[in-house]
Amino acid sequence: MDATAVAGCFRDKSILITGSTGFLGKLLVEKILRVQPGVKKLYLLLRAPDAASAEQRILSDVIGMDLFNILRKKYGLPGFQSFIQEKVVPLAGDIIYENFGLDSSRADALSKEIDVIINGAATTNFYERYDVALASNALGPRNACEFAKKCPNLKLLLHVSTAFVTGTQEGLLLEKAFQNGETLREGYYMDIEAELQLVDKVKSELKAATSGSSEQLEKSAMKELGLKRACHFGWPNVYSLTKTIGEILLGQRRGNLPVVIIRPTMVTSTYQDPFPGWIEGARTIDALIVAYDEQAFPCFIGDRSNIVDVLC
Repeated sequence: MDATAVAGCFRDKSILITGSTGFLGKLLVEKILRVQPGVKKLYLLLRAPDAASAEQRILSDVIGMDLFNILRKKYGLPGFQSFIQEKVVPLAGDIIYENFGLDSSRADALSKEIDVIINGAATTNFYERYDVALASNALGPRNACEFAKKCPNLKLLLHVSTAFVTGTQEGLLLEKAFQNGETLREGYYMDIEAELQLVDKVKSELKAATSGSSEQLEKSAMKELGLKRACHFGWPNVYSLTKTIGEILLGQRRGNLPVVIIRPTMVTSTYQDPFPGWIEGARTIDALIVAYDEQAFPCFIGDRSNIVDVLC
């Protein structure tokens, strides 16, 4: 299927996107609006205390980016603003909650509208707190799946995972689904429910030992626990572990849902589309590129035979 055919699939469709304020999420929103202006609605879920705050955050953190300059030029500023108002619907909520934290009437109405769900929300910190990473990267996909089951018109649930779920394995790695309990360490079984209970147990014991809540101690303990559990099961960090758990939970609960899981590698600046070189901040390999460009980092040791897998 070519790009034109894919764009055609979005005509007159309502799409729910989580993670739209992230780097990849912004690119996705811009791309859909640019190549398929006939899309019916883009519902953008993001953390905000209320609807007005959600709208303001979308305008400042997504639509306000230079990334959308081609669309601004195409429609003119007044036309662009009208186009965005017609197509984009901010939703104040969070994937860590059932129904994304929406009230029952709003969730019910939304479920009847949605044709496609794209779940891109995640915490990408390799050394995040275990409780925070589990909530976003594991329970988030589960909640997205449960909501998708309530959508009678759903055509697709697309979940953005990561190539890093394969850990530090070498050689040709096939993109096969993880099975329940599967780990990267031979002979070890992972009980996801037990991991969730372990987090609650450690936090409760910590509070009891400190006669209350110590935010800094809890933060350190959760970070240490996340790295410890990741290494125990064969993953190098809590990010790759919890993204794997998210895939497993999605596989367990999908039923007959049309689900696609994609596993991108490192994502860096745009290559050509919508224009070359758009980037936001410096992440993963970006710091090397910037340092090299500024002649602050003229060289680094590497193996010329290695393949660097980067998405542009």
